[in-house]
Amino acid sequence: MIIKDWKKEVFTIPNLLSMFRLLLIPVYMVIYLNATTAAHYYISGAILAVSSLTDLVDGKIARHFNMQSTLGQLLDPIADKATQFTLTLCLAIKHNNLVLWIVMGLFVVKETFQLIAMCVFYRKGKMLSGALMSGKICTTVLFVSLIILVLMPYIPDTAVTIIAAVDGLFLLIAFADYVRTYAKQTSMIKDIPSEETV
Repeated sequence: MIIKDWKKEVFTIPNLLSMFRLLLIPVYMVIYLNATTAAHYYISGAILAVSSLTDLVDGKIARHFNMQSTLGQLLDPIADKATQFTLTLCLAIKHNNLVLWIVMGLFVVKETFQLIAMCVFYRKGKMLSGALMSGKICTTVLFVSLIILVLMPYIPDTAVTIIAAVDGLFLLIAFADYVRTYAKQTSMIKDIPSEETV
């Protein structure tokens, strides 16, 4: 019975879609980093489109069919962050652009801070009730701009620098907002329901 319940928890459609998005990452990296023609870049863009589509669908399926799970709450953001990191890393390698490398560094610092802060507050029986609006906007801007760079491989380096600088600005704003939220323990920090506290 335990094994059956475990399988129900893990092998849900939303979880499988998140796992699929993680599996797409190495495929994307191989194709994009070895791309030499426009067709290769379009294939890379198509992979990202499929990843984005599954990201939209898995949440809707989880809510509509009541397939939400603890594993799903972990897998979905992991797949999101891993995809964003991979996009930034591949673009920085391909364009060899200093500002893109800085953006990747900011992304790593921001996500590391959020992970550490989340763990510290979880041990205190508290958690962030949801993503901050600044974080949601930052994620959208970052993802859209990075996809544009993927689909426009021959864009001038100046344009790459400007786009990367805009991404960096949004990352800094979101990072500062998360630092403020955790430091001041604003209303977004709530107690974890007793049944979830360990």
